[in-house]
Amino acid sequence: MASLQDSLTKFKKQQEKCQSTRVSIAAKSGSSKATPSKSLAAAKSPAPAVKFSNDTERLQHINSIRKSPVGAQMKRVIDLLFGARKAMTADQINELCYVDINTNTAVFESLRKNLKVNYDGKRFSYKSKHDLRDKDELLVLIRKFPEGISVVDLKDSYPKVMDDLQSLKACGHIWLISSFDSPGDIAYPNDPRANIEVDDDLKQLFMGIELPLDMTDIERHLQKNEMKPATNTAKRRAKAAIDGIPPKSKEDNKKKKSGISKRTKLTNAHLPELFKDVNGT
Repeated sequence: MASLQDSLTKFKKQQEKCQSTRVSIAAKSGSSKATPSKSLAAAKSPAPAVKFSNDTERLQHINSIRKSPVGAQMKRVIDLLFGARKAMTADQINELCYVDINTNTAVFESLRKNLKVNYDGKRFSYKSKHDLRDKDELLVLIRKFPEGISVVDLKDSYPKVMDDLQSLKACGHIWLISSFDSPGDIAYPNDPRANIEVDDDLKQLFMGIELPLDMTDIERHLQKNEMKPATNTAKRRAKAAIDGIPPKSKEDNKKKKSGISKRTKLTNAHLPELFKDVNGT
């Protein structure tokens, strides 16, 4: 009996030893598996996006300009010269608009031969058809062309030339008149000293035109010929009726038409036939 009890005690001890061995082996195996899983997770995590610096973006922009067609690079240079209105070297142009003229022979030759560019052997500058700097010089030039000068030939003279043309028109120094033969307006000097010769057939044509006495008929005729009238007689008469102002009769229009005196400001002095009834002349 005693030997049986000793055998059982010995067996229990062996069982406990085996159990502790198994726990130890399991613990070691778990730690070894955990380490590769962490490294695998770290390998699968996406790398942070690389952000380009401002300098990198600027270099990409410069590169795209220098790879663009010759015509596109020329336009950048001409626009720069037009706005600056001063002579620039190739290095200055490269610094301001990133067109490298020194290394691009095609761009250099095209600019050198362009009618809008002046090249003195060292510097480039914008060349307009008329060398003007301000409104005073613009007015002097227009007065040299009593038969009119095209606005197309003036618009690139200097940056504010179109504003100055409108200013001269508002002041009454010039006229801006559209023409079917010109793509833009024609600028005429409004100078009474200008001697404008008018052909006889044009005078006869002018004198032979019979205008309606009613302004609404004139406005209707202008609109029929796709021209916008400067007046709106129907609207003006409607407002006058609301205000209680009586309309003018056709007889009043006839009297007004013949009422020319020495005090009348004559704008068609080059057509003396219009004023032959003034004071018996």
